Amino acid sequence: MEDREATPSGPVIGEYKGNPVITLNPGERFPFTFGVSKARLILQHLEDIRAFVDKYGEKK
Repeated sequence: MEDREATPSGPVIGEYKGNPVITLNPGERFPFTFGVSKARLILQHLEDIRAFVDKYGEKK
């Protein structure tokens, strides 16, 4: 990844093979990186993802 921009704890916008990507939790052990296509898919199914987390996620 190159051309990183962001705060140390916030998302990082970068590039992979000429395509824009975003990395969530960049300083953590398992950062989560994805591009525009997956970002669109996540946004289209945000309510389903939220319901999944509500049902199966750990209660803190």
